[in-house]
Amino acid sequence: MRVRVLYFGVLKDVFGRGVEEMELAEGASVADLIGACRERYAGVREIWDSMAVAVNQEYARAVVVLREGDEVALLPPVSGGWEGEDEIQGPSPSTALRVRMTTV
Repeated sequence: MRVRVLYFGVLKDVFGRGVEEMELAEGASVADLIGACRERYAGVREIWDSMAVAVNQEYARAVVVLREGDEVALLPPVSGGWEGEDEIQGPSPSTALRVRMTTV
């Protein structure tokens, strides 16, 4: 069966593409797809351990069985961050909210 795989974040850069069609055996699961990707792209093994996966725009677990034509998005963890203050405007200038944000 064929599924469409979408690569995001660092995977898109590492694999040199944002999307590809992949051939898998009937009854293959999300875990099988990730295993196939691991074999093909051995240089980024640490990414796979904390990967989020969505099938047809719904987050999916490794046990989900894929079907012909499914769209599978591979979402690697994001690192880095931003720290600072910002002002969020409400419906009127008097409802502005000052927010301190920290991400890691």
